[in-house]
Amino acid sequence: MKKSLLFLLAPAAALSFAAAAAPAHADSGTSYQATLAAINGSGASGTFMLSLNGSTATISEHVTGVAATFSGAAYPHVQHIHGGAMGVCPTTSADTNKDGVISTTEGAPSYGGILTTLSTSGDTTPAAGTNLKTAPSGGSYDYSRTITLDSATVASLKAGTAVVVVHGLDPTTLSAAAQAEKSDLVPSLPLAATSPTLCGKVLASQVTGMPNGGVATGGGSTAGLQNEGLLAAGGVMLLGAGALVGARRRLTAKR
Repeated sequence: MKKSLLFLLAPAAALSFAAAAAPAHADSGTSYQATLAAINGSGASGTFMLSLNGSTATISEHVTGVAATFSGAAYPHVQHIHGGAMGVCPTTSADTNKDGVISTTEGAPSYGGILTTLSTSGDTTPAAGTNLKTAPSGGSYDYSRTITLDSATVASLKAGTAVVVVHGLDPTTLSAAAQAEKSDLVPSLPLAATSPTLCGKVLASQVTGMPNGGVATGGGSTAGLQNEGLLAAGGVMLLGAGALVGARRRLTAKR
């Protein structure tokens, strides 16, 4: 009788071992996102998403409602990940000279300096921060690029102090005093060219990666269930059920 009891318990023990041995889903990275809100009365809006694997960032962004033209051409909007400060977007109180515009430097105590330039090609360091030739342009645009982030940017993302800032205002919407001012970053340009138009705090997203085997689609799909440990556990469960039925039959026959 003791042997029969041990035989019945064996499948359950094997199942527990298989479940414990099943490997967890590998961490495919961390996702971050930001809602880009209008600043300086631009009326613009946008969304920003970043998937981080080590120091490799895959970025997708959609921007709409920003200034469309500049000197008869598509308006270049330099944009960056800022950090190292409070990790927030500035309020109107940041306009210290009261010209009606929060300049880039006036906003710096809130969002910090440039850490990574979100250029369309080439250099992504702060040195490329005012390069109009590699800035996305137009009144709306979609930006997508995979780049390598430096340690300061990665640290800022993980610390929750990273902020995305898109620059470039329509000068006709500014006060006469502001229209006459030069950029605080590039004196050869007007203030509007480099002042913030969108700003968004970057937050960690709850979506941390695709499950192994893809996303379950419903309708009887087994997508997302191809984890080898889970299949192994399922196989042990079936074997255990068969062994249990066999044991019961033998006990009945002995009676």
